[in-house]
Amino acid sequence: MKYRWKFLLRFQHVFFLFIFILMTYFTENYFLDSTQLVISIILNTIFNIGIYYLVYYYLVPRFYLSNKYPEFILYALICFLVSSLFRILWEPAVFQIDFSGKGYHVGFLYNIYISQGIIILVGAFLGITKDKFLIEQNVISLGEEKDQLYLDLLKSKLNPHFLLNTLNNIYANSFTHSEKTSDSILQLSKLLKYIIYDSGKEKVTVSQEFSSLKALAALYQLKYNNQLDIVMDIEEQEEFDIAEIPSAILLTLFENALKHSAIGEDTHGFIKLFCNIERSELYFEIINSVGKDRIHAAESNYHGLGNEAIIHILEKFYPDQYEFYSGPKENDQYKIALTITING
Repeated sequence: MKYRWKFLLRFQHVFFLFIFILMTYFTENYFLDSTQLVISIILNTIFNIGIYYLVYYYLVPRFYLSNKYPEFILYALICFLVSSLFRILWEPAVFQIDFSGKGYHVGFLYNIYISQGIIILVGAFLGITKDKFLIEQNVISLGEEKDQLYLDLLKSKLNPHFLLNTLNNIYANSFTHSEKTSDSILQLSKLLKYIIYDSGKEKVTVSQEFSSLKALAALYQLKYNNQLDIVMDIEEQEEFDIAEIPSAILLTLFENALKHSAIGEDTHGFIKLFCNIERSELYFEIINSVGKDRIHAAESNYHGLGNEAIIHILEKFYPDQYEFYSGPKENDQYKIALTITING
């Protein structure tokens, strides 16, 4: 993109220079012979390139873009008058132009005023539009960087304390030769594989997202001796291996549910998860309990940075093709529902 707009700006200068040369040729061939006409075109082109770039690179940035409009108009008018007067004085003296023809003198002045006015107006216009164009490009670039930051946020959001605790549990179980050790290592490797390899992709299949989600749930279960009330109502569908979604979205929603449900700490904590694809629509739902110390957060509709990031990513990939709900449910429960039109 950077190369393209630089090429476009340079093309504007070259194209206008070509137009100015044609304009000089057709306006001065009435007064000059062929040799004088070529010399006039060369000298006027060199002279007006200086005027053009003075307006483009100095007057516009120095005054117009600094909101000093009266000064800009004043200096542009001075450039117009000085450049016009210079041409009026030197061209007849150098080329000994004969103004004996009817209207030649008026036509000569008219051509100079018009050409100098065009030089200054076009230089100012292109200088102003260049700035506006570059601002728009910067806004687009910042928007893309913002989207990438949100993606990176989702991918790095998995709680490092949980991973550290999992490693500590594996280390403790290794002394007792518990079967949990091998299972923990297996699930942790699946989760780390997703984080390291799959989450680096822009999109992953729904099946890949589920594999990380199930691995995370399994690690929590192993930590609490399979006592957690986590229900995953996910039927195997061929569409799961085909449909692709932005990476880490479902995993982030599930991790939020683990965090806010206080599951493992509260004996009544639970998480119910449901997902299916029907008529090219992916529906993902999580209903979870809310820990006693988190009830107030649920009542106030806790939209953490994770949900905000998810909404931005959905806006990028599925504008007007998704529905996202995050809010409290009855009996101290919380519900998250996401509908995405996969093929819209």
